[in-house]
Amino acid sequence: MKEENIYVRWANENDAEELLKLNDAFNGVGTTMEDVKESLALSNELIALAVIEDQAVGFACAQYFKSFCYRGLQGEISEMYITEVARRRGLATLLIAFIEEELRERSVTSIKILTGQRNEMAIKTYEKSNYTRTEEVLLQKKL
Repeated sequence: MKEENIYVRWANENDAEELLKLNDAFNGVGTTMEDVKESLALSNELIALAVIEDQAVGFACAQYFKSFCYRGLQGEISEMYITEVARRRGLATLLIAFIEEELRERSVTSIKILTGQRNEMAIKTYEKSNYTRTEEVLLQKKL
């Protein structure tokens, strides 16, 4: 049996079309190809791509910031998505480790991840990567 070629790498402008498809499947937001390319070129967002046999099958986004409220840089993995057919192969764990290493190199001292309360599969993945649940409540308002 042939071993699959599975890896994680940083996304670039050439990945815009695949990222657009993946994000539409995940968020259904309807961003444009130009939005994706602009974000890749101009944003401080870190975007990692999960790949199987040269096919993009997932992504994760992260950001980091400095606030006087905290001692060190704070990070957040803001989005994580793996296509249904590519799940349960360790890709989410690879994406988390890949992003954590970059954030560590950038001197980030704390990372948070938000997910739905009922997203048990994601929660188990995050806990496996040593994230702990907190009692925080997320409130949101559209402007």
